[in-house]
Amino acid sequence: MTEPSPLDTTRASYDTVAADYAVLLADEMADKPYDNAMLTAFAQLVTAGGGGRVGDLGCGPGRVTAILRDLGLTAFGIDLSPGMIAVARETYPGLDFAEGSMTALDLADDSLAGALAWYSLVHTPPEQLPVFFAEFHRVLAPGGHLLMAFKVGDGCVHLEQAYGHAVTLDVYRFVPDAVADMLVKAGFRVQARLVREAVQWERTPQAFFLMVKPEAR
Repeated sequence: MTEPSPLDTTRASYDTVAADYAVLLADEMADKPYDNAMLTAFAQLVTAGGGGRVGDLGCGPGRVTAILRDLGLTAFGIDLSPGMIAVARETYPGLDFAEGSMTALDLADDSLAGALAWYSLVHTPPEQLPVFFAEFHRVLAPGGHLLMAFKVGDGCVHLEQAYGHAVTLDVYRFVPDAVADMLVKAGFRVQARLVREAVQWERTPQAFFLMVKPEAR
């Protein structure tokens, strides 16, 4: 019998927790001024560049996709979990959500004005990050912006319980300088880096990177 892949177990875990996850994290952004400041800066840069479609890649139940919309962006969401997409569609019927993998996005080259990876890479081993960064670079138009949020640290925490359910999830923490090096090698230019201390239930500092895909000279 074939063992399920990490992708399969991640999808199944989020299908299981989707409804409770959405309820428990519904107001999570209310008391996070630094996080919201980075989202606002991202929205302002995308708008200043002429606007266009913005993908919330790994959107979960869509709460941050809705924040992007409220900041004036033409935002849509993509997530690996059908359960999460179902919750997002029910909660935000005015927004577009679709199932998909961040390693093989059903998007044309150079088609996005902006891309958001808001903690959506936390289940990715560090050595696999360049695959995701290459795909983000492919779908972003020259001059397009990428905002990434992640947990700071080193190593992995395995979860067997989360949001009131049994799950199988590996949660990775990343070293900011190492992530920055990978992003540069993928063709991005880092515009801003913010690392803040842990708040609420967090156990580690949190990092936010704002990048741009340079325009051809």
